[in-house]
Amino acid sequence: METMKYEEALCQLDEIVQKMERNEYSIDELTTQLKKAKELIKQCKDRLTKTDEDIKKILDEDK
Repeated sequence: METMKYEEALCQLDEIVQKMERNEYSIDELTTQLKKAKELIKQCKDRLTKTDEDIKKILDEDK
């Protein structure tokens, strides 16, 4: 899966979750969408971790 903007990944993840909650996926689609959701969660988590590290570096430069 290609890397996308955080907001894009979060939007896609939200869409998958909503469809799961409404039982809109067949059993075959469910596995595929769950794998996609897992990758989107990882991308979002990685992006948040990197952003947090960048902010800490910036704040530490002023000390």
